Amino acid sequence: MTYRPITDVMILARAKHKYYGAYPAGFVERGRLMLGAQIDDTILHVCSGRVRDYPFAGVGPNDKTVDIDRATQPDVVMDVRERLPLRRGGWRAMMVDTPYSRDEAGNYRAGSAVYPEPGPLLKLCLEHTRPGGRVGFLHWLWPSPPKMVNGCKIKEVFVALVTTGRGSRARHYVVFEKTAPGTRK
Repeated sequence: MTYRPITDVMILARAKHKYYGAYPAGFVERGRLMLGAQIDDTILHVCSGRVRDYPFAGVGPNDKTVDIDRATQPDVVMDVRERLPLRRGGWRAMMVDTPYSRDEAGNYRAGSAVYPEPGPLLKLCLEHTRPGGRVGFLHWLWPSPPKMVNGCKIKEVFVALVTTGRGSRARHYVVFEKTAPGTRK
């Protein structure tokens, strides 16, 4: 039997706030569910921007944020192209929302030179995720995961096309799972 990820299309309302790069209305709650994370579970928001200002459900009270722009007041100010915050045993889940291109990165206050390439960032996120954990990646590109990370196989478990409707660019939300060592699937 061939493995096939769950697929979906999310047609969501535009963000109801004025800052650049905000998630579409309702996305964070749905994206979190695809990570298998409950609202009280701690997940890491990578390139988090102003996710704490998100006016809809989905951001948990124990979530942590990392961003290069200190004006967004993340828990950790860090260039994620080089490293990620450490967590004993690894992160249970991460939600990643980087600028979608070098040109897009120029729209953010932190500057146009800051663009984490999707493939290397995905690999870094998976290295910092515990076995059985998941990484949700929202981007124009569908990044290719490494086959193995830290002795664990990587598989795609959920794929969605996210759009705010006609005339808007669509994004992929792909959830990658780092299987426990010895898992056959």
